[in-house]
Amino acid sequence: MKEYQTANIRNVALVGHQSCGKTSLVEALLYSTGATNRMGHISESNMVSDWDDEERERGLSLSTSLAPVEFNDIKINLLDTPGFTDFQGELKNAILAADSVIVVIDAVAGVEVGTELAWEYARISEQPIIAVINKMDRENANYEVVLDQLRGQFDDYKFIPIMLPIGQQEDYKGVANALTRKAYLGDGAERSDLPDDYADALDEAHMELMEAAAEADDDLLEKYFEEESLSFDEIRQGMRKASRSPELKTVPVFTTSATENIGTIPLLEALVAYTTAPNERRVNIMRGEETDVLGAPHADDDPLVAYVFKTLNDRFVGTLNYFRIFSGSISDDGRYTNGNSGASERFNSLFVMRGKEQLPISMMRAGDIGVVAKLSETKTGDTFVAADSDVRVVAPDFPAPLYMMAVAPRTQADSAKMGPTLSNLCDADPTLRWRQDGDTRQTVLEGMGQIHLDVTLKRAEALGVGIDTYMPKVPYRETITGNAESSYTHKKQTGGAGQYGRVDLKIEPTIEGFEFESSVFGGAISQQFVASTEKGIRAVLPTGVIAGFPVERVKVNVFDGKEHPVDSKDIAFQIAGREAFREAFRKAKPVLLEPIMDVRITVPESMMGDIMSDLNTRRGRVQGMDTIGIKSVVTAEAPLAEMLRYGNDLRSMTGGRGIYTMDFNRYDRVPNYVQDDIIAEVEAETAQ
Repeated sequence: MKEYQTANIRNVALVGHQSCGKTSLVEALLYSTGATNRMGHISESNMVSDWDDEERERGLSLSTSLAPVEFNDIKINLLDTPGFTDFQGELKNAILAADSVIVVIDAVAGVEVGTELAWEYARISEQPIIAVINKMDRENANYEVVLDQLRGQFDDYKFIPIMLPIGQQEDYKGVANALTRKAYLGDGAERSDLPDDYADALDEAHMELMEAAAEADDDLLEKYFEEESLSFDEIRQGMRKASRSPELKTVPVFTTSATENIGTIPLLEALVAYTTAPNERRVNIMRGEETDVLGAPHADDDPLVAYVFKTLNDRFVGTLNYFRIFSGSISDDGRYTNGNSGASERFNSLFVMRGKEQLPISMMRAGDIGVVAKLSETKTGDTFVAADSDVRVVAPDFPAPLYMMAVAPRTQADSAKMGPTLSNLCDADPTLRWRQDGDTRQTVLEGMGQIHLDVTLKRAEALGVGIDTYMPKVPYRETITGNAESSYTHKKQTGGAGQYGRVDLKIEPTIEGFEFESSVFGGAISQQFVASTEKGIRAVLPTGVIAGFPVERVKVNVFDGKEHPVDSKDIAFQIAGREAFREAFRKAKPVLLEPIMDVRITVPESMMGDIMSDLNTRRGRVQGMDTIGIKSVVTAEAPLAEMLRYGNDLRSMTGGRGIYTMDFNRYDRVPNYVQDDIIAEVEAETAQ
């Protein structure tokens, strides 16, 4: 692929709900520009974007794919993002790397949860949005209904139809251009005269388009008032400004049928005409410790700023880092500084990717998107900069993990490789984490959902590491609700030096943590053995008393005891303190504490009743309800133990139309009937 100047590059991210047709649209755009000689289809598992074996097996996109196309001497970098809500990290980074966002909407299903999620990310990133109503050839497709949904759901945006459908459902033949007032049948490569019955609607759309363009620029507005018309170029110029304006929030609307390749050439023309070149992009950066904005324009001779938005780990190819150049340029024989790690990295192989196809290139200019192989100190979210620069691109705020699995190496050989492999996968995906849980003594892998973690484990296996999974244990805590006293004497005489120590103590609940104090009077226990007693008590805290969980919110006071002038030793008072604490703990009405989570659930309004009923079965406490557009939002508190697999259940209840977030709130007491079951289960496991 040849080099392109910054002004001749467009970067667009295709986003939307799963199965809205993003990947099929990429196929149609690739075919229409001659990048491929036939269109792939999901049923044939031959899509350019979904090239990974796991994607083809599942029939859905699992990661962002790069697919550049060349059209009218313009290079359009298409970023095909996954619509499945488990892969929000991929979506956010792709939006950051792009300069415009195409939100694809299913003409039958309309605005869905994934639509709203992608739209909100584009809004936060202050990215211009283009709406594409896809699948217009399908039964029950309805352009007007979907357009009304968009206007109702995102009422602070102004939707301006650019391409109106000619026919709908099985009669969908092409699009009518509101700018040129011409018809484009089939893929739209050739113009034709407009059917008479579309003239009035198109005249109205043309006027609306011209007014929206004029509103964005004072000079255009003045000309419009004087002459009541604008040229094609002026309208396009105005629409580019209007779409980038945070006040006007203007959204051009197009229609297509990706699988039938209808309306794709007009969409390509729009991606050139209605999106801005990368040199007009502003991006948030850090200069040292201060937040700043990297303003436009960006040129090849500016200091380098390139953001790594995606990392792939391949057993045979090695590591592939996808980057977006915001300013400066990169060549295939250069050495560049990782601003996050400080490492100097050599770029030996530079190329662009079209799906999995690698297209070598010697140099990439400001605004372009490329890939470099086999870097050792670079991960997703890093920024390449000039050697003396302290600039870093500010990464998006990624959601906290929602789903957990306990993992263990399958074989002894896997044991040594599991940690480094999981670390590499987590470095590549900011929404993925792994940790050693000291409370449950399990290795825990956390992500956005079951499919997210399943895919991660498949990737680990492809890298040569076998991992088994288990249900994660809930990190309960043990505490007390009453006061108690206990006395314990440790005495051991086996010939020779013996062991002796007696400890009298009392315990009571406290607000948090663990407190220890001594009120021993008259030297009944010397200070060194008081310290030994505390050491013995603290040894009990990690493993608990009643069910093997850590102890907290307890205050211990050692008030008396007895020592022997010869036989008292450190170990004797450790044992005496430990056993006295255990006895007192059992007397002080012990209870289990469980993590309580703040949960926010977004579902279609018609499903609110099912969600509320389900929360009641999970011991959830609803804190509030709200309606946003056509969606309902429930905020609630629920125990983590009841929410470990909630993502699967919510997807089943809502047909994939529900999403949720979950954050830790506090620890609270476990009900007695639940506590009894937990203790019985622990005792059964211990007995095995």
